[in-house]
Amino acid sequence: MRRLTITSADFTDLTARAGQGDDTVFVALRSGRATGWYGPLPEPVARAAQVLAPALDGADATDHQAVHARLTAAAARTRAGSWAAGALDCAAWDLHARAEHRPVAALLTDHPPRDRIPAYASWLTRDLSDPATLDHIATVRAQGWAFTKWGLRHRPGTGGRALAARVNAAAAVCGPLAADAVGTWPAGLQAAFRAAVDPAALIWLEDPAPAHEARLYRLLDGLPLAMGERLTLADDTRAVLAAIRPSALTLDIVGCGGLTAALRLLDATTLPLFPHGRSLQPGLHLAAAHPDRVPAVEYRLAWEPGRQRLYTHPAEPDHGHLPLPPAPGLGAAPRSRP
Repeated sequence: MRRLTITSADFTDLTARAGQGDDTVFVALRSGRATGWYGPLPEPVARAAQVLAPALDGADATDHQAVHARLTAAAARTRAGSWAAGALDCAAWDLHARAEHRPVAALLTDHPPRDRIPAYASWLTRDLSDPATLDHIATVRAQGWAFTKWGLRHRPGTGGRALAARVNAAAAVCGPLAADAVGTWPAGLQAAFRAAVDPAALIWLEDPAPAHEARLYRLLDGLPLAMGERLTLADDTRAVLAAIRPSALTLDIVGCGGLTAALRLLDATTLPLFPHGRSLQPGLHLAAAHPDRVPAVEYRLAWEPGRQRLYTHPAEPDHGHLPLPPAPGLGAAPRSRP
């Protein structure tokens, strides 16, 4: 394909179409022949992306390594900066694919991408500390998802053995599940939890510490662990993975620096990747192109239905699967784009 020069970037805010508290801002990268979109973004990330976007003036959107190098050199080493770089990187992939009238997944593989992608359901506003969550687990499992994931937050006065008892009880009724501690566990819970939990009850335990602290993860040796949502451009990803040794990656594709960064990480590890649901659109394409490495994507039951209403082509679940968006690109174009 001939050079696809990025000439400008602009931003569209869909606040009027969004629910309260939803992300609303979309970024557009434009060339003479096509427009590439990514969103929605929270306001702080959108502001960071506006500062970063001029780094792509004159860049070739088909040269993704060069695009990512520009973004990496210019991005602030903050979480918002990493998200902004990832959003612009994904918009460049969308621009490239739209210019070629193909889905992004077709740019990522030499084989026909799958068009129906397995998903797992997460509902983190439903925590295992609430006995009523058991009823929801059974209902959601019956919908055909690959598996389900629920909150397992630390609450004041609750120890590791009590958290383990909740996991064991849920699994006894509904089968193995994934649990997300959402980075809330203080030091001291891990050993007690490890001693009391049935490892067969867990598909994985995600983010049981507020940071990538290897010493806390080592207290959970022998359990299936997942992490990756908090990785950013500022992290030495290989060193983090070597120290923690997770069983699975729950990488946020935009948060880690974009689809280009996620592809590099996919090449650097043999771990299965389950893309975090906040970056669902690029996650669908990565899973469509690499089914052997990306078994399923996360579908966040509490938030994703509303988020999908902002897109021209919403991805709607069908018996635990999601469709590859039918239009060229990522499927991240806003419904009311100008």
